[in-house]
Amino acid sequence: MKGTHPHAVTELCPDGGRIYTAALRTGRVARADAEAAPCLVELALLHPDPDDPDWLRPVPPVVALAQRLSPIEREITERRRLSIQLADAFEPFMALSTQITATSDSITVLEGGDRINTALNLATEQCQTEMLTIQPNDHRSELSLLRGLERDRPLIERGLRIRTLYQHTARYSPEKLAYTAQLADGKAEYRTIDELVERLVICDETVAFIPTRDDQQVALELRHPGLVRYLIKVFEFMWSRAVPLSVGRPYQPAHDGITDIQHSIAKLLVEGHVDEAIARRLGMNVRTCRAHIAKLAQALGSGSRAQLGYFIAQSGILEQDNLLPGQHGDH
Repeated sequence: MKGTHPHAVTELCPDGGRIYTAALRTGRVARADAEAAPCLVELALLHPDPDDPDWLRPVPPVVALAQRLSPIEREITERRRLSIQLADAFEPFMALSTQITATSDSITVLEGGDRINTALNLATEQCQTEMLTIQPNDHRSELSLLRGLERDRPLIERGLRIRTLYQHTARYSPEKLAYTAQLADGKAEYRTIDELVERLVICDETVAFIPTRDDQQVALELRHPGLVRYLIKVFEFMWSRAVPLSVGRPYQPAHDGITDIQHSIAKLLVEGHVDEAIARRLGMNVRTCRAHIAKLAQALGSGSRAQLGYFIAQSGILEQDNLLPGQHGDH
């Protein structure tokens, strides 16, 4: 086969490997026979025979290897020199760092998706026992889910435990279900709850990440032990009230005809939240939220949106807030 072979020497083509082997065994190879692998000349593994231009001689493997290792070793040497220079440059500041208060050390502002992802990747690589996450539904793209899968799977393979909280709407997302199915092997647990306010990631009991803007482009990396412990307690409080993803039907109506999700909507309506805010907190689009509001109004016999708050208060459904999901119709 004639033509060029655009590949590295580490990926020597079959023809190249065969002809180079033959050349090493016999000491030379006919130029015509080497036409099937022009890469051998391009990669300087064959060179013209000075006594006969119709023949090519092989470059000894030890020489070819040395030629290719030399620039790599030079680069390694340069990198080591650079690392020493960096260490020397920062050494005078190391002593000063001990004088900085724990508060300033323990809260880092991360700006930009790349920097946030880099910090998350580093934290998960260093995670030793458990990662806790709260993931409000934001219609994450397939690419985002793939990145999450690439980040979480190594943790499972290392024997770490992952616990993740979603909103109930995640039960109806094929992408989320496919994502959880790939990791739910005993070490990864997923539960859903009606309402989640914001995203949270906690690695072991040492570092937590929370966003500070709705566009997820600014986050805080928290390493203050007190703050991390507090966020763990918040997570455990919600986890104890959540429903395992593999069981439960949180959208099924109780005997009074009001579903859990409609109960959550009723509570937020009475608190004065607008449709858009309710939809965001419950992890659904505004159209779906308004459809639930309409069904709630119908179930309560409210003839208008203006009357709905009154009917909610009169119905007594908000008196069931102390019940866990799925228990609204138990008594």
